[in-house]
Amino acid sequence: MRKLTYRVLFLCTANSARSVIAESLLNYSGDNRFVGYSAGSHPRGEVNPYALELLMSRGHDIKNLRSKSWEEFEETGAPVMDFVFTVCDSAASEVCPVWLGGPVTAHWSLADPATAGETETERRKAFEITYELLKERIEAFKALSLDSLDGESLRTELDKIGRGEF
Repeated sequence: MRKLTYRVLFLCTANSARSVIAESLLNYSGDNRFVGYSAGSHPRGEVNPYALELLMSRGHDIKNLRSKSWEEFEETGAPVMDFVFTVCDSAASEVCPVWLGGPVTAHWSLADPATAGETETERRKAFEITYELLKERIEAFKALSLDSLDGESLRTELDKIGRGEF
């Protein structure tokens, strides 16, 4: 799988927190080898304010982040993905579109920080934990030797990353 730039789509049902954080993390640290995107099966229509606050506090550019449908990536002229990762269990259990180009897929299950805790402090902490977990997984993904792994080995490595085994 030798390419100059890999396109990665992160999916979550609402596309308001986890998938948006993952998109931003990959683009922030992708070293021009990766371009991150995010989408949802049932997008909320806005990015969670806690996610935006956290990303801004970590130096991310948030001006182009938005909650959008995965249907945008089925349209003519949409970028063809090399990888598609679901980051919530709901999206993983849904029937996903058939992606052009046959991207490698994996599931990286993460709890929804938007539903965590009862106080602002607890919610902010949940978003910080989600950010750190995604950062670790994305760093492990970026460290893979994508040029030399065959399809089965790559899938095994991506599944390990999704389980936090890296």
